[in-house]
Amino acid sequence: MKGILDRFEGNLAIILIEETKEEIQIKKENLPEGSDVHSYFQLTKEEGTYSIVRLDKDQTEKEQQKSADLMTKLRAKSSGSKWKK
Repeated sequence: MKGILDRFEGNLAIILIEETKEEIQIKKENLPEGSDVHSYFQLTKEEGTYSIVRLDKDQTEKEQQKSADLMTKLRAKSSGSKWKK
């Protein structure tokens, strides 16, 4: 199961699990080293409790590249403002 680090709220990391449409909170200190907003994780669920198995660096890099490519395409289509300055 995969989760993405959506944001930090104080000392908590908010992780979204798209597969189950759930949101979990984990203390920042319990995150794997190198975790940041938009990082992907492999998760496991045992007895109703989620645990991070590992930071999924490959998935994180793949999704960041997709976002960067999309932004490049959007910027290329932009012809500037139609409003006079």
